[in-house]
Amino acid sequence: MSEEANTGHGPHGYSGDKAALLGRLRRIEGQIRGLQRMVDEDTYCIDVLTQISAAKSALQAVAVGLLEDHLAHCVVDAARAGDPSDKVKEASNAIARLIKS
Repeated sequence: MSEEANTGHGPHGYSGDKAALLGRLRRIEGQIRGLQRMVDEDTYCIDVLTQISAAKSALQAVAVGLLEDHLAHCVVDAARAGDPSDKVKEASNAIARLIKS
């Protein structure tokens, strides 16, 4: 079965540069592992909190990039096909989740 048949969504392009996205996520993974080490080594709390803030910012940047790609591709493609309402609602819900976090 195709991805669209399984999920209701078309194939994802992930900004045309999946390798860059995965690289960013691996760096974030490294930040999280570093946080685990910091806690394990009883690092000063403010230093840990600073690194948590950096990891959150990095994840937020990835999320915004994915959202921009979704708007530029999925929503625009749906608008061209004449049925953007579901994609616009989906994007609006994603934006609302990002704002809450």
